[in-house]
Amino acid sequence: MRVVVVGAGISGLTAAWTLASRCPDAEVTVLESSAVVGGKLKLAQVAGVQFDVGAEELVGRRPEGIDLIADAGLAEEMISPLTSRSYLFTAGALHPMPRTMMGIPADADAVREAGILSEDALARIANEPSLPPLPPLTEDVSVGALTRARLGEEVTDRVVEPILGGIHSGLIDAMSFQASVPPAAAALRAGGSLVAALRPRAPRPTPPPQTDAKPRPVFASLTGGLGRLPGELASAGSFTVRTSVTASAITRTATGFAIDTTGGERLVADAVIVSTPAAPSAKLLGELAPAAAAELARFETSSSAMVTLALRGVALPPGSGMLIGIKEGFTVKGITFFSQKWPGTPDGLQLVRASVGRAGDTQTLQRDDDELVAIVRRELPALIGADAEPIDTLVTRWMDGQPQYNVGHLDRVARIKAAVAAVPGLEVCGASYDGVGIPAVIASGRTAAAAVLSAVAPEPTG
Repeated sequence: MRVVVVGAGISGLTAAWTLASRCPDAEVTVLESSAVVGGKLKLAQVAGVQFDVGAEELVGRRPEGIDLIADAGLAEEMISPLTSRSYLFTAGALHPMPRTMMGIPADADAVREAGILSEDALARIANEPSLPPLPPLTEDVSVGALTRARLGEEVTDRVVEPILGGIHSGLIDAMSFQASVPPAAAALRAGGSLVAALRPRAPRPTPPPQTDAKPRPVFASLTGGLGRLPGELASAGSFTVRTSVTASAITRTATGFAIDTTGGERLVADAVIVSTPAAPSAKLLGELAPAAAAELARFETSSSAMVTLALRGVALPPGSGMLIGIKEGFTVKGITFFSQKWPGTPDGLQLVRASVGRAGDTQTLQRDDDELVAIVRRELPALIGADAEPIDTLVTRWMDGQPQYNVGHLDRVARIKAAVAAVPGLEVCGASYDGVGIPAVIASGRTAAAAVLSAVAPEPTG
């Protein structure tokens, strides 16, 4: 069995790894248009320190990421954050991060201690269950529309937008409630109270007794950066990775598929997995699955840049970082105090990673690197009280790097998958579909690999 995977981000590499593990005789080739593998898992150096300039951690409550790290032989090099303390800059000041359910307050007392909301806004949260019940949520709605209607403008602008909008680099007034807050959306299919829908429906099950195995961390990374993981997968030797090779077209043949490259090469395969972002995937699927391609072409994305400063002689707020509300007037939307969050930074050196560029912002990222560094330096004193000449800087741009799960996203994904399923041996995976977190993206790659094996793998004999 010959399989070509287009795209060497973590979803494509997971698909290739899974195929090679479950079917050792398969000939699996991964094509990557850039010179390196990993996609949004990427390493760089500032002031001689290696660190992540893309995704820096994965959530441990989902097993996929932890399991893949173990499969790659890196379990002993897994690390956890040094602190979980973080902040929200909203209403003109720095506040402790409030306890919410996926960014939406489900308990007035849990938000009260952060000191963000007025008593009137806290009363809106407490009294929401007594409002006339919502009708059954049979169609998608934006997060912003629902929270403004049920919890008010202050709660939405001071809490929901900075947290949920910051996490997804999106605009909550366009963001799909069904895709962003799925447990609550499921509970509201019968209508009722938003606050009640956010709360757990049943007590959490009692965890099993501890064994000798290490408990799963809440958040995890790797010594030297999470960006090490793609390279470990690609270099394991169980499949072939070809970088600087761009797939330009995929067509059906009598026996499978033909994959043409911009270099004039043609590869043949029994199955193809497309793990590129939405826009290039739309181009590749145009002939094979035109309905899927049309849906993908309409996907919206946001762009951002990570501006990393290496500082000495500064005192940062204790904790791992902060998010900044869109209405606060800053270009910076989030800051990670990298050297306080992760072990391994030399004493006396502070790495501060600031994110700029919001959904719908077409101007900020047109500035050159020096201008972006200057903007961040100008805003840091007001945000965290730090004002020092950096000893080193780095700007990393992620153009169209974050897919936006806008209203109707789940229905769009269902239509895409139905169109792709009509082409046996063709699969898609990646952050555009079922979640942008690393475990969700890994799960997407595994699912695509399993579908390929089910569709085209030879039946075992004897």
